[in-house]
Amino acid sequence: MVKKFYEGKRVLVTGAAGFVGSHLVNSLASLGAEVIGSTHAKEPSAPNSAVEYVEADLTERNDCHRIAEGVDYIFMAAANTSGAAVMEKSPLVHLTPNVVMNSYMLEAAYAADVEKFCFISSNTVYPLTDFPVRECDANFEFFEKYFIVGWMKQFSELMCEMYSKHINEPMSTLIARPGNLYGPHDKYTWKESKVIAALIRRAVERHDPFVVWGDGNDLKDFLYIDDFVDGLLRSFACSTEYEVFNIASGQPVTIREVLSEILVAADYGNASVEYDATKPTMIPRRMINIDQIRARCDWSPKVPLSEGIRRTVEWYKAEYRDSSPEDRTS
Repeated sequence: MVKKFYEGKRVLVTGAAGFVGSHLVNSLASLGAEVIGSTHAKEPSAPNSAVEYVEADLTERNDCHRIAEGVDYIFMAAANTSGAAVMEKSPLVHLTPNVVMNSYMLEAAYAADVEKFCFISSNTVYPLTDFPVRECDANFEFFEKYFIVGWMKQFSELMCEMYSKHINEPMSTLIARPGNLYGPHDKYTWKESKVIAALIRRAVERHDPFVVWGDGNDLKDFLYIDDFVDGLLRSFACSTEYEVFNIASGQPVTIREVLSEILVAADYGNASVEYDATKPTMIPRRMINIDQIRARCDWSPKVPLSEGIRRTVEWYKAEYRDSSPEDRTS
């Protein structure tokens, strides 16, 4: 069913050189779609010859309208993202660029008569809870450190709803709320990396002492990138005029448990681990309910955490054998 839905369709993926976008264009191409990937200021690290890459600045209205022309589906994977330190110290970096890009791309999609638009949102839209959040639990009460990014994502979701439910000739939209994603081609620089990427790098580089930000007891929902892309493509194909789906593992784990898997995969079991509670961390608990996507789209994650970590560590070791992540940004 999924292959039939995408085969022969002209699909635009914004942010095609990024973490999610690079995996998404490859999967779409394998399904027989005619894939266009927009890039800006960064070239794909592993370009796919089956993908048509186009340069576009999504903060420019004309560029957005240009790349949306003649497209059937759009996946909005472009975003200004960062790790915990940047999000805590300068959260406004996420506000204006993302709101502008999301606004212009929705406008361009609608003007070009795009059949369906997907916005990749975030679990930052949920409040702090002691239970797995469902899609209906977003209530505009954001965890304090997520206040700005949460509102940005929530407003972008509301814009999608406007295009789907509050105009005379609506455009179908899908909101995807991922778990915490990890895997190959993520950001691994010290400035940009999130928790799993940072810990993998420290393990491969044999840091001694091995410093972990926080006390290691934060509870998160981590999802391997291949599982996310599969869930995204399935939910996009099975969704109707306007829907929201959590796409996560449904299995919360602590940072200490994740670290244990990373040290095994990196063969660094004798690491001298030190927890530094003075360093920036984000929400202490995030559990995500995935009953809706299981029931509606017959999807569930396939890659266990241990296997996903193993694959990512092996990829990182091969990818950065003779260089560092910072070398790729210079």
